[in-house]
Amino acid sequence: MKFKPYNQNQSTLFPHSFDELIPAHHPVRVINSVVEKINIQPLLEAYSKEGNPGYHPKMLLKVMIYSYMTNVYSSRKIELALRENINFMWLTATTFVDHNTVNRFRSDKLKSSFKDIFKQVVLMLADEKLISLKQINTDGTKIEAQAGRYTFVWGKAIQTNKAKMLSQLEELWNYAQSIDNEDGPENDPPEFKEISKEVIEKTVSRIDQKLSGNTNASKKSKAKLNYIKKNFVSNLEKYDQQQAILGQRNSYSKTDTDATFMRMKEDHMKNGQLKPAYNPQISTENQIIIHYTIHQNPTDTKTLKPHLQSMKELYGKHIYRKIKEITADAGYGSEENYDFLKREKKTAFVKYNTFDKEQDKNYQKKHKSFSKENLHYNKEGDYYVCPMGQKMNKTHQSKRVTEAGYEQNLSHYQAQNCLGCPIRGLCHQAKGNRSIERNHNLERHKEKTRELLLSEKGLQKRKQRSADVEPVFAHLKHNNNFKRFTLKGLEKVELEFGLMALAHNLRKKIAA
Repeated sequence: MKFKPYNQNQSTLFPHSFDELIPAHHPVRVINSVVEKINIQPLLEAYSKEGNPGYHPKMLLKVMIYSYMTNVYSSRKIELALRENINFMWLTATTFVDHNTVNRFRSDKLKSSFKDIFKQVVLMLADEKLISLKQINTDGTKIEAQAGRYTFVWGKAIQTNKAKMLSQLEELWNYAQSIDNEDGPENDPPEFKEISKEVIEKTVSRIDQKLSGNTNASKKSKAKLNYIKKNFVSNLEKYDQQQAILGQRNSYSKTDTDATFMRMKEDHMKNGQLKPAYNPQISTENQIIIHYTIHQNPTDTKTLKPHLQSMKELYGKHIYRKIKEITADAGYGSEENYDFLKREKKTAFVKYNTFDKEQDKNYQKKHKSFSKENLHYNKEGDYYVCPMGQKMNKTHQSKRVTEAGYEQNLSHYQAQNCLGCPIRGLCHQAKGNRSIERNHNLERHKEKTRELLLSEKGLQKRKQRSADVEPVFAHLKHNNNFKRFTLKGLEKVELEFGLMALAHNLRKKIAA
C-alpha cells in the first residue's frame, strides 16, 4: 500500500512559521489589529518603572481578549493554551506566561484602564458605521457569582436575632427584679428599645448584682446570665459588621460579600432558586454592546439612572447627548426613571408595569368602567367622576418615599355618597365611600409613554428591542457558556463582564 511520506525526524531547511498556519481573516488577526490601533497609555500607567521588566501589556491584553472570545476563562487554561494553541502562540510570539501572571494582569493591572479601552473599541466601531450612537436598547440579566450557594447572610435574620437578644435580656432583667424586691422598684431601670453594647453591659452588670448571692436565683437564670456575658457583645459586633456589609441590600454571600442572593431563571435545580448573583446591565445598538454596568440589586428599576450616568461619565457629554432615544422593558418603568430621562432629554420608549395588560382585550373589558385608571378626571376642577356620575372631590395630598428614596406626591379623592348605589359591589369593596389615590406626575408620564409606544415608531422600537438586546445575553450565556463568573468581588466581576462584552463586540465586527 502507498502512503505519503511520514518522518518525525525529518529536518527542514527553513523552520515553520506560525504566521503561515493562521488564515488571513482569522479572528486572532482582527484582535491583533484592533489592539495595535488603540491607545494603551492608561494601561501603561498601572506599571512601575522600577524592578524587573514585565511582559508587555499589549501582548497580555490581546491574550485576554482572545481567551474570552474563545470561551477560555480560567487562568490555568489560558496558561495551557499559550503552550499548545498556535493562535495564542502567534499572539505572544511563543512567549510562555504562567497563570499567576495572567491573574495579576486581569485583576490588578487592567482594572483601572479597561473601561477606556472598551470605549475606544466602541468608537472605532462607530467610525466603521456599525453603530450610530443615536439610540440604545437597555436590558439586564442575572449571572451567578463565584460563591457558595448556601453561605448566605440575610438582613431580616440579623434584625430577628437582635430582637431575640433584646427580648432575652429584658426577660432576665424582669426575673431578677421579681426575686429582688428588697429595695423596692428601680429608680432608673434600663430601657429595652434598641440593643447596643452599652445596654448589654449596663443591664448585665445590674442583673449580676441582683443574682449573685441571692438564694432565690435559679441555676438556669445564672447559666443564662453567663451565656449573655460571654456571647451577646461579640454577637452584636458580628451583626453590626454584617449590616455594614449589607448596606441597602437584603442579603449577601459569605464567600463573596459583594454578591446578592437573587432568584435565577437558569439554575441547577430548575426551580428558580435564590443564588448569589450580580445584575449586569447593558445598552446595545445592532447587537453591539455600547455600555455595561454591574449592580447588586436584583430589580432593574434602580439600575437605569446609575447605568446612564456611568455612560455619560465614560463617553463624555458630547457623545452622550447624541443618544436621543432609549428603549427598555417594563422593569424600568418608574416615575423616577421617567423624570430622569426627561431631564436628560432622552425620548423614552420604556413600558410601564401595566402597559402589556392594557393591550389585552379581556383586561380592557374587565376594567373598562370601574378601574381608577378609567375614571373621568376633570383637570380644571381637580376632581374625578365615578361610573354613576358622582363627583369624587379631592380630600388631601400626601407624600410617599419609594425604596429607592424617591419622593412621590399623591392626591387623594373620595366620593360623597356610595350608600344605596346599585353598582357599588362592582365598583368597590370598601365599607364607606369609595376613595382613590392618584399620582398625577406618573399619570402624565404614562399617557405620553402610551402614545409613544402605540405609534408606528413605538411598535417598531418594541420589536427591535427584543431582537437587539435580548439576543446578546443569549450569545453570552448559551453560545459562550458564560453562566457564572470566575472572579469574586464587584470590581473584578465588572472587569470580567467587560472582557466578555469586548469579545462579543469584536465577534460582531468580524461577522459584519
